[in-house]
Amino acid sequence: MRTFSYSIYSDALLIFPQTINMKSLVLPFFCILFSISVVCSQQTINASIMHDGIERDYILYVPASYTGNSEVPLLMNFHGYTSNATQQMIYGDFRPIAEREGFIVVHPEGTVDQAGNTHWNVGWGSSMIDDVGFVNALIDALIEDYKINEERIYSTGMSNGGFISYELACQLSHRIAAIASVTGSMSPLGFQNCNPQRPVPVLQIHGTNDNTVLYTGSAIGVAIEDVITYWVNHNNCDMNAVITDIDDIDMTDQSTVQHFVYANGDMGVSTELFLVENGGHTWPGAIFSFPGTNYDIDASEEAWTFLSRYDINGEIQLSELNNLSPIFDITVSPNPASDHIRVCWEKEQENTMDIKVYDANGKLMISKVNISSCDRIDVSGISSGLYFINMLNASSGRSSTRRFIRL
Repeated sequence: MRTFSYSIYSDALLIFPQTINMKSLVLPFFCILFSISVVCSQQTINASIMHDGIERDYILYVPASYTGNSEVPLLMNFHGYTSNATQQMIYGDFRPIAEREGFIVVHPEGTVDQAGNTHWNVGWGSSMIDDVGFVNALIDALIEDYKINEERIYSTGMSNGGFISYELACQLSHRIAAIASVTGSMSPLGFQNCNPQRPVPVLQIHGTNDNTVLYTGSAIGVAIEDVITYWVNHNNCDMNAVITDIDDIDMTDQSTVQHFVYANGDMGVSTELFLVENGGHTWPGAIFSFPGTNYDIDASEEAWTFLSRYDINGEIQLSELNNLSPIFDITVSPNPASDHIRVCWEKEQENTMDIKVYDANGKLMISKVNISSCDRIDVSGISSGLYFINMLNASSGRSSTRRFIRL
């Protein structure tokens, strides 16, 4: 049994913090029965679970749009070393985005190490805390109590919170859809032992003047370029990045940003870096203007924009290829095929098509535009296996998908 201390704010009624047994409520506990209607509001909930004989605390933020009728994404937002869940909730703030986009945010609390500081065990020092096990148990607990989309569970965090996000990508890749690290890195031990079971989309946001987690690496953190290289290789992304200079909209922060995108990985994932030139050990866009804070980007907005593109199956747009409900009839022959396939459809419905061929992991293999009906497509350059051919009429937006096998 878990207990929760929480506050609910509503125009109808104010309930002050109290302890309740969540299982005893008939209505969703974030709603208030007022007259003949149910009034719901966003809420911040302080709660805990027991793990390895330790009471582990967390702060949950549930947006006003949550009804319990449909599944929503879950974002885990981890604080840095010596910090805490409350500070991270305010400093690396995702609450306005959660309200707008309709996802739940959990802010877990680290335990105190031998130096008396809150931390996440990522292989530093002599900590014996099983934080990966705690996070796994926390996910289970939240799934039990809320309608969580288990294919859309994400991790982000500041500094040590970025380190633990990488640990989750390495050790819980079957549950974590994507991660975004802000001023964090991978510990040397975590880097050496990383063994993800699937491609994991990774975003890193880091300043070149970060004197806590050095961009060039140190005894506590692997050099950021080496971290990016690891995930580019693991995810089978393009080796050359597409680089975009972000507009220097705030010239008073004395820093600029470049966005590196290593695209076209397996399952459609990418590995990305926002490099903050002259940026410090800070959260870009934060309301607290610490020295070295960049205001050309908002780290929370950029992190969610990146994370929300993916579910556990990879890029969401690509994973939807598995839902084969064709809008119009197409045929692929021969199927199985050897060197060529012939793709046909009714000309009266669509004149020409843009065609893309994806492998079973969602990686784009072939792309052609303005193909006529019953045209031949050369597939001799791809290996044997299962493929999806997606056909789109650019003018009408109508599309269909078919599977085929390359012998």
